[in-house]
Amino acid sequence: MVRRIDVSGSGGVRLAAWEFADPPKHPCGAGGAGEAARSGPGAVLMLHGLMGRAAHWAETARWLSGRHRAVALDQRGHGRSERPAEGPYTRDAYIADAVAAIESLELAPAVLIGHAMGALTAWQLAARRPDLVRALVICDMRASALGAATQREWGEWFRSWPVPFATLADVRKWFAEGDPTLERPRPARGDYYAEIMAERADGWRPAFSRRQMLQARETYAHDAHWEELALVECPALVVRGPDSELGRAEAQEMVRVLPRGAYAEISDAGHLVHYEQPEGWRRAVESFLESVLPA
Repeated sequence: MVRRIDVSGSGGVRLAAWEFADPPKHPCGAGGAGEAARSGPGAVLMLHGLMGRAAHWAETARWLSGRHRAVALDQRGHGRSERPAEGPYTRDAYIADAVAAIESLELAPAVLIGHAMGALTAWQLAARRPDLVRALVICDMRASALGAATQREWGEWFRSWPVPFATLADVRKWFAEGDPTLERPRPARGDYYAEIMAERADGWRPAFSRRQMLQARETYAHDAHWEELALVECPALVVRGPDSELGRAEAQEMVRVLPRGAYAEISDAGHLVHYEQPEGWRRAVESFLESVLPA
């Protein structure tokens, strides 16, 4: 079962939230035996990274749904959510959208699972609204400033995309093998980017505005986020792979700064940890949740 739930985000922006499996069943409940739970032992809200979409969490959501109500959010400017021409695409807007989803879907206190930009949104929300967050999974997001140079590099990278792509196979091949920023082929990366393309009259193009993506990234690339990380009161797991953008030393420092931090490294994974090594990702996340949530 796939179910879309419309959510009103900050400023009335229309957001799409998704459930990719039936929620867990209570042995017995107010509505009788087998009634679907509104929230399991720690309902989960999943936040994708920049350019991503809720569908990137579909596999994770399906195995989580055995014990939890698992919801993935298309963040503003992404997926099926609204793309307001002038935004805002600020940190405050993304955090407020996630708060709106938690409150309107009655997920609190929720487990937040975030990848890259979504992980930053998750720990900033946890720092500001500890009442809404039970536990936190941070997947490959740095707390240090990324820097102005990276913004220029991203702009150049966007301009290098050979759009429109004639076929989805061309999308997969270019992002898995042809992208000049790659050090070695990464087949899962091709699948990941195929999910964020939309068919137009002239071929396949990004389903988002690259200008808006740069605007969103601009709001966090220049700043460090250590102070907010230190304010996260709930248990938090930092996850990376050997080839991730988050280095091991910085990840371990993040764990030290987090009041209740833990660390997991997934072998043979890069930035797209949950896509490249889904079994290792599942083992790490399930083990963490079992250790911090009630049975």
